[in-house]
Amino acid sequence: MVRCDDVLFEGKKDSMPGRILVIDDEVQITRVLRASLSAQGYDVRTANDPDEGIRLFTEWPPDLVITDLMMPNLSGVEVCRFIRARGATPVVVLSVREHERAKVEALDAGADDYVTKPFGIQELLARVRAHLRRAPERATAAIEAGDFLVDAEAHSIAVRGRPIHLTPKEFDLLLHLARNAGKVMTHRALLTAVWGAQSAHQPEYLRVFVGQLRKKLESETGRQYIQTEPWVGYRFVPEGWTGGEEDR
Repeated sequence: MVRCDDVLFEGKKDSMPGRILVIDDEVQITRVLRASLSAQGYDVRTANDPDEGIRLFTEWPPDLVITDLMMPNLSGVEVCRFIRARGATPVVVLSVREHERAKVEALDAGADDYVTKPFGIQELLARVRAHLRRAPERATAAIEAGDFLVDAEAHSIAVRGRPIHLTPKEFDLLLHLARNAGKVMTHRALLTAVWGAQSAHQPEYLRVFVGQLRKKLESETGRQYIQTEPWVGYRFVPEGWTGGEEDR
Protein backbone atom coordinates (compact mmCIF):
# COMPACT_ATOMS: atom_id res chain seq x y z
CA MET A 1 0.00 0.00 0.00
CA VAL A 2 1.33 3.43 -0.97
CA ARG A 3 0.11 6.83 0.17
CA CYS A 4 -0.42 8.48 -3.20
CA ASP A 5 -1.48 11.91 -1.98
CA ASP A 6 2.08 13.18 -1.79
CA VAL A 7 3.25 12.10 -5.25
CA LEU A 8 4.80 15.01 -7.11
CA PHE A 9 4.95 14.46 -10.84
CA GLU A 10 7.77 16.84 -11.61
CA GLY A 11 10.87 16.61 -13.74
CA LYS A 12 13.94 15.52 -11.86
CA LYS A 13 15.71 18.48 -10.31
CA ASP A 14 19.28 17.22 -10.61
CA SER A 15 21.31 15.38 -13.19
CA MET A 16 21.73 12.17 -11.21
CA PRO A 17 21.03 9.33 -13.65
CA GLY A 18 19.77 6.00 -12.44
CA ARG A 19 18.27 2.73 -13.56
CA ILE A 20 15.85 1.37 -10.97
CA LEU A 21 14.27 -2.07 -10.88
CA VAL A 22 11.06 -2.48 -8.84
CA ILE A 23 10.00 -6.01 -7.84
CA ASP A 24 6.61 -6.32 -6.12
CA ASP A 25 3.69 -8.71 -6.65
CA GLU A 26 1.19 -5.88 -6.06
CA VAL A 27 0.40 -4.29 -9.43
CA GLN A 28 -0.74 -1.04 -7.79
CA ILE A 29 2.62 -0.65 -6.06
CA THR A 30 4.66 -1.17 -9.22
CA ARG A 31 2.38 1.13 -11.20
CA VAL A 32 2.67 4.00 -8.71
CA LEU A 33 6.42 3.55 -8.24
CA ARG A 34 7.06 3.40 -11.99
CA ALA A 35 5.12 6.66 -12.49
CA SER A 36 6.70 8.43 -9.52
CA LEU A 37 10.29 7.36 -10.24
CA SER A 38 9.96 8.00 -13.98
CA ALA A 39 8.68 11.49 -13.22
CA GLN A 40 11.94 12.12 -11.37
CA GLY A 41 13.97 11.17 -14.45
CA TYR A 42 14.89 7.59 -13.53
CA ASP A 43 14.87 4.76 -16.05
CA VAL A 44 12.47 2.29 -14.43
CA ARG A 45 11.52 -1.31 -15.07
CA THR A 46 9.09 -3.34 -12.98
CA ALA A 47 8.32 -6.98 -12.30
CA ASN A 48 5.30 -8.44 -10.50
CA ASP A 49 7.01 -11.81 -10.15
CA PRO A 50 10.35 -12.28 -8.34
CA ASP A 51 11.65 -14.71 -10.96
CA GLU A 52 10.95 -12.10 -13.64
CA GLY A 53 12.69 -9.56 -11.45
CA ILE A 54 15.81 -11.68 -11.24
CA ARG A 55 15.77 -12.14 -15.02
CA LEU A 56 15.54 -8.37 -15.50
CA PHE A 57 18.33 -7.80 -12.98
CA THR A 58 20.58 -10.13 -14.98
CA GLU A 59 19.69 -8.78 -18.43
CA TRP A 60 19.33 -5.10 -17.47
CA PRO A 61 21.70 -4.36 -14.54
CA PRO A 62 20.08 -1.57 -12.48
CA ASP A 63 21.71 1.03 -10.25
CA LEU A 64 19.23 0.30 -7.46
CA VAL A 65 16.59 -2.33 -6.67
CA ILE A 66 13.34 -1.85 -4.72
CA THR A 67 11.81 -5.19 -3.74
CA ASP A 68 8.90 -6.38 -1.62
CA LEU A 69 9.77 -8.70 1.25
CA MET A 70 6.83 -11.11 1.06
CA MET A 71 6.16 -12.48 -2.43
CA PRO A 72 4.99 -15.86 -3.77
CA ASN A 73 7.57 -18.42 -4.93
CA LEU A 74 10.59 -16.35 -3.94
CA SER A 75 10.87 -14.01 -0.97
CA GLY A 76 12.47 -10.59 -0.97
CA VAL A 77 15.14 -11.98 1.36
CA GLU A 78 16.12 -14.53 -1.30
CA VAL A 79 16.11 -11.77 -3.92
CA CYS A 80 18.48 -9.77 -1.69
CA ARG A 81 20.83 -12.72 -1.35
CA PHE A 82 20.84 -13.25 -5.11
CA ILE A 83 21.68 -9.60 -5.77
CA ARG A 84 24.25 -9.33 -3.02
CA ALA A 85 26.10 -12.40 -4.29
CA ARG A 86 26.58 -10.58 -7.60
CA GLY A 87 27.69 -7.14 -6.54
CA ALA A 88 27.09 -3.95 -4.59
CA THR A 89 23.79 -2.80 -6.12
CA PRO A 90 21.81 -0.94 -3.40
CA VAL A 91 18.64 -2.77 -2.33
CA VAL A 92 15.64 -1.14 -0.63
CA VAL A 93 13.14 -3.61 0.87
CA LEU A 94 9.41 -2.91 1.24
CA SER A 95 7.14 -4.77 3.63
CA VAL A 96 3.93 -4.43 5.64
CA ARG A 97 5.64 -6.17 8.53
CA GLU A 98 6.91 -3.84 11.22
CA HIS A 99 8.62 -6.31 13.52
CA GLU A 100 12.33 -5.85 14.11
CA ARG A 101 12.92 -9.53 13.30
CA ALA A 102 11.76 -8.93 9.73
CA LYS A 103 14.02 -5.91 9.42
CA VAL A 104 17.00 -7.83 10.78
CA GLU A 105 16.37 -10.73 8.38
CA ALA A 106 16.32 -8.37 5.39
CA LEU A 107 19.41 -6.48 6.53
CA ASP A 108 21.26 -9.73 7.21
CA ALA A 109 20.46 -10.82 3.66
CA GLY A 110 22.22 -7.73 2.30
CA ALA A 111 19.45 -5.12 2.05
CA ASP A 112 20.67 -1.55 2.40
CA ASP A 113 17.43 -0.01 3.60
CA TYR A 114 13.97 -0.96 4.86
CA VAL A 115 10.69 0.91 4.27
CA THR A 116 7.45 -0.17 5.96
CA LYS A 117 4.17 -0.07 4.03
CA PRO A 118 2.19 2.12 3.83
CA PHE A 119 4.86 4.68 2.99
CA GLY A 120 4.92 8.14 1.47
CA ILE A 121 6.36 8.44 -2.02
CA GLN A 122 8.44 11.46 -1.05
CA GLU A 123 10.11 9.49 1.74
CA LEU A 124 10.97 6.67 -0.64
CA LEU A 125 12.27 9.09 -3.27
CA ALA A 126 14.51 10.69 -0.64
CA ARG A 127 15.94 7.30 0.29
CA VAL A 128 16.53 6.43 -3.37
CA ARG A 129 18.37 9.69 -3.95
CA ALA A 130 20.48 9.16 -0.86
CA HIS A 131 21.59 5.66 -1.88
CA LEU A 132 22.42 6.71 -5.43
CA ARG A 133 24.16 9.88 -4.28
CA ARG A 134 26.47 8.07 -1.88
CA ALA A 135 27.84 5.70 -4.51
CA PRO A 136 30.43 8.20 -5.89
CA GLU A 137 31.79 8.78 -2.39
CA ARG A 138 33.45 5.40 -2.60
CA ALA A 139 35.77 6.69 -5.32
CA THR A 140 38.26 8.23 -2.90
CA ALA A 141 41.80 7.48 -1.86
CA ALA A 142 42.60 4.34 0.12
CA ILE A 143 42.67 4.73 3.89
CA GLU A 144 45.39 3.12 5.99
CA ALA A 145 44.46 2.79 9.65
CA GLY A 146 46.34 0.42 11.89
CA ASP A 147 45.69 -3.14 10.74
CA PHE A 148 43.33 -1.90 8.00
CA LEU A 149 43.64 -0.88 4.37
CA VAL A 150 40.30 0.39 3.07
CA ASP A 151 40.21 1.12 -0.67
CA ALA A 152 37.05 3.12 -1.36
CA GLU A 153 37.55 3.15 -5.13
CA ALA A 154 38.00 -0.61 -5.37
CA HIS A 155 35.36 -1.15 -2.67
CA SER A 156 37.72 -3.52 -0.86
CA ILE A 157 39.14 -3.97 2.60
CA ALA A 158 42.15 -5.89 3.90
CA VAL A 159 43.01 -6.58 7.54
CA ARG A 160 46.65 -7.47 8.11
CA GLY A 161 46.90 -8.02 4.39
CA ARG A 162 43.99 -10.44 4.24
CA PRO A 163 40.91 -9.44 2.19
CA ILE A 164 37.58 -9.35 4.04
CA HIS A 165 34.23 -9.70 2.22
CA LEU A 166 31.66 -7.14 3.34
CA THR A 167 28.20 -6.25 2.08
CA PRO A 168 27.87 -2.73 0.59
CA LYS A 169 26.36 -1.24 3.75
CA GLU A 170 28.89 -3.00 6.00
CA PHE A 171 31.60 -1.49 3.82
CA ASP A 172 30.05 1.99 3.96
CA LEU A 173 29.83 1.79 7.75
CA LEU A 174 33.42 0.60 8.16
CA LEU A 175 34.63 3.22 5.67
CA HIS A 176 33.00 5.99 7.71
CA LEU A 177 34.43 4.57 10.94
CA ALA A 178 37.89 4.29 9.36
CA ARG A 179 37.75 7.90 8.20
CA ASN A 180 37.12 8.84 11.84
CA ALA A 181 39.40 6.28 13.51
CA GLY A 182 39.81 6.82 17.25
CA LYS A 183 36.86 9.21 17.47
CA VAL A 184 33.56 8.50 19.17
CA MET A 185 30.85 8.52 16.49
CA THR A 186 27.32 9.01 17.81
CA HIS A 187 24.47 6.74 16.73
CA ARG A 188 22.82 9.66 14.93
CA ALA A 189 26.01 10.63 13.10
CA LEU A 190 26.60 7.09 11.86
CA LEU A 191 22.99 6.55 10.82
CA THR A 192 22.90 9.86 8.96
CA ALA A 193 26.24 9.28 7.22
CA VAL A 194 25.51 5.73 6.08
CA TRP A 195 21.70 5.57 5.69
CA GLY A 196 20.70 9.22 5.42
CA ALA A 197 18.95 11.69 7.71
CA GLN A 198 15.62 9.87 7.41
CA SER A 199 17.15 6.92 9.30
CA ALA A 200 18.59 8.89 12.22
CA HIS A 201 16.05 7.36 14.62
CA GLN A 202 16.40 3.72 13.53
CA PRO A 203 19.18 2.32 15.75
CA GLU A 204 18.34 -1.26 14.78
CA TYR A 205 20.37 -0.65 11.60
CA LEU A 206 23.48 0.00 13.69
CA ARG A 207 22.90 -2.93 16.04
CA VAL A 208 22.65 -5.31 13.10
CA PHE A 209 25.52 -3.97 11.04
CA VAL A 210 27.95 -3.36 13.90
CA GLY A 211 27.26 -6.92 15.06
CA GLN A 212 27.92 -8.27 11.57
CA LEU A 213 31.13 -6.26 11.22
CA ARG A 214 32.42 -7.41 14.60
CA LYS A 215 31.69 -11.03 13.78
CA LYS A 216 33.49 -10.91 10.43
CA LEU A 217 36.50 -8.98 11.67
CA GLU A 218 36.91 -11.03 14.83
CA SER A 219 36.61 -14.33 12.95
CA GLU A 220 39.62 -13.31 10.86
CA THR A 221 41.83 -11.74 13.53
CA GLY A 222 40.50 -12.75 16.94
CA ARG A 223 40.45 -9.06 17.86
CA GLN A 224 37.67 -6.57 18.48
CA TYR A 225 38.06 -3.26 16.66
CA ILE A 226 34.71 -1.53 17.25
CA GLN A 227 34.24 -0.28 20.80
CA THR A 228 30.83 0.51 22.22
CA GLU A 229 30.47 3.86 23.97
CA PRO A 230 27.33 3.17 26.09
CA TRP A 231 24.36 5.40 25.24
CA VAL A 232 26.51 7.44 22.83
CA GLY A 233 27.80 5.47 19.87
CA TYR A 234 30.87 3.60 18.68
CA ARG A 235 34.62 4.13 18.46
CA PHE A 236 36.76 2.41 15.81
CA VAL A 237 40.19 1.47 17.18
CA PRO A 238 42.16 0.06 14.22
CA GLU A 239 45.06 -1.15 16.38
CA GLY A 240 42.64 -3.65 17.93
CA TRP A 241 40.60 -3.53 21.08
CA THR A 242 40.12 -6.61 23.23
CA GLY A 243 38.18 -5.45 26.28
CA GLY A 244 35.13 -3.46 27.23
CA GLU A 245 31.42 -3.67 26.99
CA GLU A 246 29.70 -5.49 24.15
CA ASP A 247 27.04 -3.86 22.02
CA ARG A 248 23.63 -3.98 23.63
